[in-house]
Amino acid sequence: MSAEHPLAEVVDNLVYEPAQVHEHGIDLTVSAIYEVAAPGRLDFGGDELEDADLEPVPTDLRDPDDEYGWWDLEGGQYVLQHNEFLTDLEEPVQLQPRNELLARGSSHPSMLVASHLPLIPLTVADGGLQIKENARVSTLIPVGGGTARTEPDR
Repeated sequence: MSAEHPLAEVVDNLVYEPAQVHEHGIDLTVSAIYEVAAPGRLDFGGDELEDADLEPVPTDLRDPDDEYGWWDLEGGQYVLQHNEFLTDLEEPVQLQPRNELLARGSSHPSMLVASHLPLIPLTVADGGLQIKENARVSTLIPVGGGTARTEPDR
């Protein structure tokens, strides 16, 4: 049985709720890691805005019977995508890296999220990092005292 948390109502596609939902927030898991293959473009007015070309980093199975593979990342910059997504978000929430990610020399930015979980930069220290598919890498926490859920109109 997982801990009750008001944010659980606005986070969909949890991998394993009993491990992800706790009294301090909700842990988010990694679904994909990308390398930037070609630069994007960013301008003042947005007329020349262009996404970067992202190439998925492949995973490797440690054993042929394994269900999930591992990303073997060298030091550098990557782009991370979460399995989970947000629905009915009424007020911003804080996204931050888990302590376990930080303690292994890696990080992603902490940020306020107002509507959806964006792709985020992942920094890996020079020594590298191995991440298993669906690893918990981030934590979502409430900013205010509310539940962050929009109630349907009646």
